[in-house]
Amino acid sequence: MQVGIIGSGEVGQTLGKAFLAEGHSVMLASRDAHKPELAQWQKNNPKGQTGSFRDAARFGDWLVLCVAGSGAEEALRQAGVENLAGKVIMDTTNPIEKAPPVNGVLKFFTTLEDSLMERLQRLAPEAKLVKAWNSVGSDFMYKPAFPGGTPTMFICGNDAAAKQTVTGILTAFGWETEDMGQIEAARAIEPLCLLWCIPGFIRNQWTHAFKLLKM
Repeated sequence: MQVGIIGSGEVGQTLGKAFLAEGHSVMLASRDAHKPELAQWQKNNPKGQTGSFRDAARFGDWLVLCVAGSGAEEALRQAGVENLAGKVIMDTTNPIEKAPPVNGVLKFFTTLEDSLMERLQRLAPEAKLVKAWNSVGSDFMYKPAFPGGTPTMFICGNDAAAKQTVTGILTAFGWETEDMGQIEAARAIEPLCLLWCIPGFIRNQWTHAFKLLKM
């Protein structure tokens, strides 16, 4: 499949390389298609392509949104909402405020009654958003090897087929998936980012992931 990565930071570069490793065609995109980081990523990953957000939205059969939460809505506008209709969008974003953490706890610009994912879905109502990869560091997104076993990625979204697609991707990437239901569940999943970051800020411990245990 062709995968458009909207965002060229660490998460975008990591997932772009991972999708290439899984045999997919990839376009890594930035607001500035001539950004030096894009050229360097393509040099390191010669099978990949680079372009603008709009280029990636048109290119991808699947899309991954991995920009800063504060710029997520604008990123979709630049991609062109008309280019997103009917496409699965893996939403990795978190609504983090541009403010320092307080005792290790970051601030969000959303509330528990309206997640960033819900805002994005309203902006692109015909897209098939699935929240994923928002609660782990980029170093562990592809084929993580934790002593405690396979980590759990919590997902949600309104389209059942889209969630099946994302579950297949997560399985190939070395994760188990826990489907938490409809889009409103993003109100609970996005704050997992806050929890994941606390050990990093207070103990410089960033090498962990969540695991759901069941009877």
